[in-house]
Amino acid sequence: MLSVVIPTLNAAATLTPCLAALAPARESGFVAEVVVSDGGSGDGTTALAAGAGARLVQGPAGRGGQLQRGAVAATGSWLLFLHADTVLAPDWLFAAEAFVAGDANLRRAGYFRFALDDEAAAARRLERIVAWRCRRLGLPYGDQGLLLSRLFYGERGGFRALALMEDVDLVRRIGRRRLEALPAVACTSARRYRHGGYFRRPARNLCCLALYYLGLPPAMIARLYR
Repeated sequence: MLSVVIPTLNAAATLTPCLAALAPARESGFVAEVVVSDGGSGDGTTALAAGAGARLVQGPAGRGGQLQRGAVAATGSWLLFLHADTVLAPDWLFAAEAFVAGDANLRRAGYFRFALDDEAAAARRLERIVAWRCRRLGLPYGDQGLLLSRLFYGERGGFRALALMEDVDLVRRIGRRRLEALPAVACTSARRYRHGGYFRRPARNLCCLALYYLGLPPAMIARLYR
């Protein structure tokens, strides 16, 4: 019924717990397959994916293109897009099953509550900011997962091969009224925030988002982001 699509690029350090959290759903039969769409990893990511029983799709690096290739390769009637450094809480399965079972959700998309694997107060503050952004602006990001039917994904045009903002681009086409917060947590690695700073990195992300809304091409935003 459900295909999980995970884009990877040198994700060996985080992929194992991400896949382990999906194991009960695979054993129950709810998750029919896990598709790992790799962008040219050189750190053993592909071997880890194959060892865990995932299907492997390979191609050029770029998250938008990788997600789209994974979606095309997937066979499930429902798709869950998930980042390789995100671990779903055990109750995600019940939340996803309930969402998929709702007839009205065939043309809706669900996302999980954002959390970080860091005990710092700054992490809790960022989680509250993300919750506000989702609630008020209808803008969940890719590290919160995205669950939707293959039908609806195709109708909305799927992920585009953008250099950056591929998640925002698709969520905007889905529309705020067709997004639903699911009652489960997606816990993401805080490594990039600890490295880039709990103030600097979110500020940079906000600047990139503003430039995107102003119409600057994603490829140019990506160069500024790097």
